[in-house]
Amino acid sequence: MKPIQGYHLITPDDLHWRPSNLMKIPNADFLERTGSENLAARLWRLPPRSANTLHKHLRQEEFYFVLEGTGRMRVGDATLTVPRHGGVLVGPDQLRQVFNDTDAEVLWLIVGAPEELEFLHGSKSTGMDLTLIYPTDPKQLPRELAGVQWPPPATTE
Repeated sequence: MKPIQGYHLITPDDLHWRPSNLMKIPNADFLERTGSENLAARLWRLPPRSANTLHKHLRQEEFYFVLEGTGRMRVGDATLTVPRHGGVLVGPDQLRQVFNDTDAEVLWLIVGAPEELEFLHGSKSTGMDLTLIYPTDPKQLPRELAGVQWPPPATTE
């Protein structure tokens, strides 16, 4: 993995918000246009009563930082409450999932390194074994969201 040259200024207008593939959580990738192969940084806007995927990584450490609201996440068998401006560092081998069991939106900044390029959308890698990052059902919700349907059913117009 090669380092970038120089610097990249990223403004809010540069961010492209889109729903995640599996869980439909709005997110914006800070570094997608920079060409960074070493670092991942993404904003995740968790709506009330929602969850992101239950997953782990091969090499990537992730730092989870709550910008707005009160964050909730599970790491292994532990359930954590992360206050605004608090953070959690998680090693690659730990199953983790951020979720929101409150009635208010929660905004997370999640930074990881090294970037696992082989799992990114558009990767030239083929035949990737996704069970390495999703060893169990990635859409599994934590017990705090029992009875919730997430992601929400698709709407037809």
